[in-house]
Amino acid sequence: MGKHPQVPVEITIFFNFRSPYCYLASKSMFSIFEEYHAKLIWKPFGGWSGRSAPERAKVKVPLVRQDVERFTRVMGIPFMPPPHDTDPTLAGAISLLAEQEGLLQSYVVEVMRKEWAEGQDIGKLDVLLEVGEEIGLGRGAIMRAAENKELFAQIDQNWEEAKEKGVFGVPTFSVGDQIFWGNDRIGSLKEHLHNLRLRKL
Repeated sequence: MGKHPQVPVEITIFFNFRSPYCYLASKSMFSIFEEYHAKLIWKPFGGWSGRSAPERAKVKVPLVRQDVERFTRVMGIPFMPPPHDTDPTLAGAISLLAEQEGLLQSYVVEVMRKEWAEGQDIGKLDVLLEVGEEIGLGRGAIMRAAENKELFAQIDQNWEEAKEKGVFGVPTFSVGDQIFWGNDRIGSLKEHLHNLRLRKL
């Protein structure tokens, strides 16, 4: 029998930096691409896209924070929520620059650390410039990205594409016709990839 061809499968990640569940996912989701023959398709959102509407969020926040705090205790990571009015849109747009520069993983991990481990407001350009300094993403490039309307249009388009796929929350991982919603579904996603015989040797 011939060896099974290792053709990378595309995994689309729908992500909103304002979601604490995306913070949890950021600690393990990149391991997918280290362990399996898979290509990351990055689809960040901005604003309230992929999140509960503001009215519902007011009710959910206390319970969500209890839930996430339990997760973080088990994972052994810090948890300090950011200001309630933090807007993730700028962080989402600049993540597209980080992707272009080959720094996506470092950017995502560090932005989420500042937001959810230190409680900083990632809607502020100064915070994202600090991230850039720490991961090697140029200050000038970040400032230009912050004014780049095409990047903001792309994150809006990402949400439209997500809704067409039936995605309604974050983080969501899409592989073909299979959708895995939630940080706690990463194990199920890996099992699916294993069944597709895509595990790296």
